[in-house]
Amino acid sequence: MEPIVILVGTMSGNAEMVADELVSKLKKTGFAAQSLDMSKCGPGTFRPENLYIICTSTYGDGDVPDNATEFYGYLTTQRPDLTGIRYGVVGLGDRLYDATFCNGGKRFDTILTELGAMRLAERVDNDASSGRYPDEVALEWLPTWLEAICHPELVEGQP
Repeated sequence: MEPIVILVGTMSGNAEMVADELVSKLKKTGFAAQSLDMSKCGPGTFRPENLYIICTSTYGDGDVPDNATEFYGYLTTQRPDLTGIRYGVVGLGDRLYDATFCNGGKRFDTILTELGAMRLAERVDNDASSGRYPDEVALEWLPTWLEAICHPELVEGQP
């Protein structure tokens, strides 16, 4: 099975905490998994032999977090071909800010799809106002994403 890399965009550390929980769960189930701060991402980050989860919060007026700004800018300006890349998205946000709810995750989801990557399961958006912990929401979503790895033909919108 391909290694799983969780790319983390965070301001307060919540997305990092979620990524750590996902890595722990993945390792317990036999996957090779690691998290990577998006400030360390750039050309060469996406490799077809890996699977990716984008785990990011939203900052300000619907922007990606500070540590993800440069990487997001690289993707939107350089527009690398991401055909063959498979991914999932865990977005963190708060519905109190409905107009920009989980925009960090939505922005990454949009650009990755535009660049040819294939999302393996619906994006999960955690609402901080719901009273649920974001790691619980992500861990509930994870089996659906893992199932899609084994059955990509079932992914909506794919041939």
